[in-house]
Amino acid sequence: MYSSQYLITIKKMLSTIFIPHGHCYLWKTGLVSLHLISDSLISVAYFLIPIMLVYIVHKREDVPFDWIFLCFGAFIILCGFTHLAEVWTLWHPNYWVSGWLKASTAAISLSTAILLFWLTPKLIAIPNVPKLEALNLALEKEIIERKEIEAKLNVQTQELEETLLKLQRTQAQMIHNEKMSGLGQMVAGVAHEINNPVSFVYSNLIPAREYAEDFIELLELYQYTYPQPLQEIKDKIEEIELDFIKEDFMKLLDSMEVGTERIYKIVLSLRNFSRLDESEFKKVDIHEGIDSTLMILGNQLKATSEHSEIQVIKEYDNIPDVECYPSQLNQVFMNIIANAIDAFEQSDQKNENQIIIYTQKSDFNLIKIIIADNACGITSEIHSKIFDPFFTTKKVGKGTGLGLSISYEIVTDKHGGKLSFDSTPKAGTKFVIEIPIVHTR
Repeated sequence: MYSSQYLITIKKMLSTIFIPHGHCYLWKTGLVSLHLISDSLISVAYFLIPIMLVYIVHKREDVPFDWIFLCFGAFIILCGFTHLAEVWTLWHPNYWVSGWLKASTAAISLSTAILLFWLTPKLIAIPNVPKLEALNLALEKEIIERKEIEAKLNVQTQELEETLLKLQRTQAQMIHNEKMSGLGQMVAGVAHEINNPVSFVYSNLIPAREYAEDFIELLELYQYTYPQPLQEIKDKIEEIELDFIKEDFMKLLDSMEVGTERIYKIVLSLRNFSRLDESEFKKVDIHEGIDSTLMILGNQLKATSEHSEIQVIKEYDNIPDVECYPSQLNQVFMNIIANAIDAFEQSDQKNENQIIIYTQKSDFNLIKIIIADNACGITSEIHSKIFDPFFTTKKVGKGTGLGLSISYEIVTDKHGGKLSFDSTPKAGTKFVIEIPIVHTR
């Protein structure tokens, strides 16, 4: 039933009971040609315009409300078909088809008009070209201002970081100076107090030895003169083992002399290490400062529960005396060697513990001091922090984190030199100190 009605409608639309449109123009060739050409060209234009609209929307994804262009495209295409229908009806009177095409065009055009009415305020709100240019200029200006502010902030941040680092170094230096001032005074005082009685003992050992030799000679003379002493004297000689005393007493004096010489060397090392009376540049023997440091740290080099005995290998080159602050440079040696000793406590390597100290003249006015160990080394993650004030990898209470920071400042700032290091985990660490032999003022 529905199909038969559908067929009837189709037949009605294709009906040719009407006369062609050309009759209205009395089939005048000029007039028919005019309508034919005009409607054809309009149709071609109406078909090309939607293609261009779709192309523009496809290429410019930033175009707002792109769907309205598609609505215009559909409306224009239907307009093109209505003009084609005008050409068709010049000879074929299918006015129902032409009418339905116009009805479809009307529906699409009305819908587009309604949507455009709703969209008009939004389109008006879109900035025009001059306004966009003004906004772009304002935005560019704001970006430039923000970049300038960011640059100033970066500069200020860098200045604050440098100021903080200077404050930390100053604080560390003040703590170090106070600490070393007290330590130096104490060391000098102890050395002075020890030196007096040791000097007294050492200076009296020579006459004591002479007196002992005289007593032994006198005793031997008595034994020679009176070979048969009284029984009471014989018993006393056997009781005190006189022959052993004569032999051992001289050895005892030799041991006392060695002991006092050892104490004297320690006192000398303490005085050389503190050097309170040398606050200005002075030419000194660098090897003497290193040896004094090793003398003070000698007890820590011995085997303990934390590490086995540490062997110190000295490979000194023939270098001239160096112009420096002796006490401060001794502190550098102390900090680096003490850190090496501490590193052996964290090391699990099976080889013999060694600290090797090299000295050499690397340039006509430059000496190089290398202190290397074969302990646990330093991990690459903390290489950049080694010389930072208050940075330490030691246990709480074991270190303050000032040693290497102060050492770096002493070498670089006070002596115009360089302090660098090279370390491989589980293989060891090597510190290199380079300072001028003579400082130009």
